[in-house]
Amino acid sequence: MAEERLQNVLAHAGVSSRRGAAAIIESGRVTVDGIVVKEPGARVDPASASISVDGRPLSAPELKRTIMLYKPVGVLSSMSDPFGGRTVADLIRGKVAERVVPVGRLDKDSEGLLLMSNDGELTLKLTHPRYDHEKTYEVRVAGRWSDDKLRILRSAVKMPDGYVIRPVPVDVVDVGRDNVHLLRFRLREGRKRQIRYMCSAAHLVVLSLKRVAIGSLALPADLKPGEWRDLTREESDGLLR
Repeated sequence: MAEERLQNVLAHAGVSSRRGAAAIIESGRVTVDGIVVKEPGARVDPASASISVDGRPLSAPELKRTIMLYKPVGVLSSMSDPFGGRTVADLIRGKVAERVVPVGRLDKDSEGLLLMSNDGELTLKLTHPRYDHEKTYEVRVAGRWSDDKLRILRSAVKMPDGYVIRPVPVDVVDVGRDNVHLLRFRLREGRKRQIRYMCSAAHLVVLSLKRVAIGSLALPADLKPGEWRDLTREESDGLLR
């Protein structure tokens, strides 16, 4: 087994969340081969290292598991909601034994492909900016169409916090006579609510937003909102390339 960050090993073993595991390690409660380690990012091989928390040996790590979920509109991409809202955890509770968590985010008002995993390497590859993974969205918008609006969508739009996003590919799938159009966006940065702000800059109203692909992994046509399935080995390997 490849080496992993110590805090990820604890999280995968169900000790705590990654943030909680980091705090446990920094407090000096974790030993690796009998030596106290206080660095959450320390690299260890969970298959060969003897890891203990508060003097108790760590249980065997969970088998790696990644599922693809069709997140419905109105469901939060989180494991819990202090206000009692429905989350993706509710969709898999009692059906997935492993502690999988959302890989990245998908807004509550959006739908489509969301991965959930306990694989630290895959999560890092898909969420860290340096890996530059592309995500594809199909967006229905309302408003009078013009080529100038497409130019704005393809330009470096300024976000409300002042950040200027890089220009992204935007394709017109269909221009409707009723002023409802279908667009396809391919994002690599993925700033919060980025597509909605881009459309607002072009004076277009977003009617629906659906993520249809992450890299080469496409949302299956037969997967319905709220449904999920395990990734195949080939699909997981494809995301790690």
